[in-house]
Amino acid sequence: MVFSILALLAVCISICIKDRKKSLYVQSLNCFFEAIYDFLITAFTGAILSIINLIRTFIFINKNKFSKSVYLIILFIFEGIIMINCYFSWTGWVSLLPTIGSMIRSYCLWQSNMKLVRISGITTGLFYGLYYIYYQSWVMVLGEMTLLLVGIYSVL
Repeated sequence: MVFSILALLAVCISICIKDRKKSLYVQSLNCFFEAIYDFLITAFTGAILSIINLIRTFIFINKNKFSKSVYLIILFIFEGIIMINCYFSWTGWVSLLPTIGSMIRSYCLWQSNMKLVRISGITTGLFYGLYYIYYQSWVMVLGEMTLLLVGIYSVL
């Protein structure tokens, strides 16, 4: 439960940060804490996605080190990895929820526009919230619903 609370705090703080790079650093903490929590509750699709998202976030922090074409290829690689993870960790239709949420989030974080990052908080909150309802992880449901509300507030 501690890891779910830490994940919640990190993601809510990251949405409120205006600087993209600083926001991504804080989001990487969210990915780390969420991965640990997901493994503990045996939500393996989410756990593996959190590790993938952690790696993705660190690469996206260093966006300026890549040419535009290489950076686009990196996006496609991560989107493909997310889909492959869904296939190999398939536990039913519920596996699509974090997969779709992560794919949308990857695209939005790939962009430089902080408004898209905030919008992805809305979609992530929705898809992951439903995923955690399935696993009856009420602290994470609360966290994702908070992310959803913070995302809506930050976009307005």
